[in-house]
Amino acid sequence: MGGVYSNANFQQNYDDWRSPELQTAAKNAANNNNPLFPVIRLAPMTGGVENAGYHDEVQFYDDLISASYEAGFQLSIGDGTPDIKLQAGINAVRAQQIKDSSLRAAVFIKPYPDEKILERFEWASSVASHLGIDIDSYNIVTMRNLVRLEHKTETQLKALHKQCGDAGVPFMIKGVFTAGDLEMMSQVKPDIIVVSNHGGRVENGRGSTASYLANHYKKLRNCCGELWVDGGLRTYTDIQTAACFGVSQVMIGRPAITALCRGGTAQVQELYRELSGKK
Repeated sequence: MGGVYSNANFQQNYDDWRSPELQTAAKNAANNNNPLFPVIRLAPMTGGVENAGYHDEVQFYDDLISASYEAGFQLSIGDGTPDIKLQAGINAVRAQQIKDSSLRAAVFIKPYPDEKILERFEWASSVASHLGIDIDSYNIVTMRNLVRLEHKTETQLKALHKQCGDAGVPFMIKGVFTAGDLEMMSQVKPDIIVVSNHGGRVENGRGSTASYLANHYKKLRNCCGELWVDGGLRTYTDIQTAACFGVSQVMIGRPAITALCRGGTAQVQELYRELSGKK
């Protein structure tokens, strides 16, 4: 899993959670927020073959979802091309529903033409606790050209929000990271905003999710029911810092894959204990 600008955004995602300036901003914000410790959720990741050294996408998702569920993470799945990436995630969650019929996952769909998004929403309906659009993946140029990703308009996002509302499922917008995104959120007002720069992997601006959150959390919280964040969170203290800005859930990506590949379910369980302060 590489990153643009010679991985600069990925590195800044990591570094900025620990910067003195951000810590000061977090303490000031916490005085007004009375923060609760956020829910820890697996980030939506596909491309186990391309990005994680797996030989099979289905096995990648089966292993990742099973280990993450056993460890205590809330779940997310994403999609991509070919369709097996989303279908493997859906089936991996269904497999865990045999153990827990109430289990659901947050499902993030790429910004395809609306008809294709709604088709994928339907595919995922049996496993979805939340449905959302991963708007920043429009900036993956190779994928945008391959499968016609769109730069979604305010009108399109409002319509998708209504579709989810009519179905009784919270609507998420992931990939909020620019001034334009912030303005759009003030109009769309989704149920959940996820501050994200795709793990530093896409060209949607320079900087970190931590600094973007610190600079804009007040306005963001007025635009949604819940505020989530991902990018560079690696410790219990990082997650506490995110909580100071009103974040209710954090998403963990690369560390979960690293733990899985290093030591399977036991290592993923150890990661969850560290992040949640239960070690």
